[in-house]
Amino acid sequence: MYTRIKVSFLSLTLGLILITMLPSCGLFNKKGMASDKANRKGEVTGVAKRIRWKQNLPVDMVPIKAGTFWMGQSDEDIAFTQATLNKQITISEFFMDKYEVSNNKYRQFLEAVKSGQLASGTPTTLKAEPTFDINTLKPDSTVWTKSFSYHYGDPLMEFYFDHPAFDSYPVVGVSYDQAAKYCEWRSYHLRANDDIEFDLPAFRLPTEAEWEYAAKGGKEIAKYPWGGPYLKNKRGCLMANFKPGRGNYIDDGFTYTAPVDVFAPNGFGLYNMSGNVAEWVMDAYKTTSRADTWDLDPVYLDENEPKKVVRGGSWKDIGHYLETSTRTYEYQDVAQAHIGFRTVMTFIGRSASMDAKLNKRMKR
Repeated sequence: MYTRIKVSFLSLTLGLILITMLPSCGLFNKKGMASDKANRKGEVTGVAKRIRWKQNLPVDMVPIKAGTFWMGQSDEDIAFTQATLNKQITISEFFMDKYEVSNNKYRQFLEAVKSGQLASGTPTTLKAEPTFDINTLKPDSTVWTKSFSYHYGDPLMEFYFDHPAFDSYPVVGVSYDQAAKYCEWRSYHLRANDDIEFDLPAFRLPTEAEWEYAAKGGKEIAKYPWGGPYLKNKRGCLMANFKPGRGNYIDDGFTYTAPVDVFAPNGFGLYNMSGNVAEWVMDAYKTTSRADTWDLDPVYLDENEPKKVVRGGSWKDIGHYLETSTRTYEYQDVAQAHIGFRTVMTFIGRSASMDAKLNKRMKR
């Protein structure tokens, strides 16, 4: 009996000590909270009864915590581009799609535009409804024959986007501009149909720096998303969908693209950051953009530059393009059979370095 009372008293004492100490760390701190009573007495404490904000994690996205890494060349610059010089970069926290955007998710976008129903019921956002032209948004299925000389891509041209057999495969044949339109639709689709009083940040393409940081999976320096330096694991299995040899496309198990959820994810839980399809990012392409941009959340934007950065390599590329530091580009109005995309969302809550429960945020 005595022991039980003693333990309870000890627990109560420790609890009181914790409650006393936590406010000094900023946890449960009431300082700065708006007070109606104080306001009525002529004090200024801010607008009272503001809702508590917590940014929910959208479905099929993962949180990428803030951090610092070395952006740039992780191995020999075999093309001698001198476009991947090393620079230490800090990235703020953001959310990123776990998978590349699939045919079926892009089809949902087209169906919403075609039906004219971007919101179910009364929109819960004050943002104006975007307008789209369905004829400019459809993936170009002819890329399966046009992207390659003397290639029998007719079966894929007919079935790849429309047939349910390919629903979980990454969408291709979409330009940079079409990817940006998808982001615009997805932002409105979420804001108009959720039950949150304040709008979440918009979906968008990742910046080049965000993409490379995410691809490294939490490693400061990594040649590939799984670390490296090899393209095979200990059992001799290829780690991504790419072209491992001259004329050899099948050794990784897939002749063309693969479903978006195959191959092992990297340290952040992201699939196919190398291989499968290369991915559009936000930045305009410039060989020396690394020197022009800041070292905190850098992005190189130039509306007059039609070349946009593409990262990650694809099912048709050799291993060099799978490296996390390799840069290439495509013109923003050009669609290809090997380029897709994924989206990100800026995190506007606390700094990740202060958030002990980063990976346990409430999911939608």
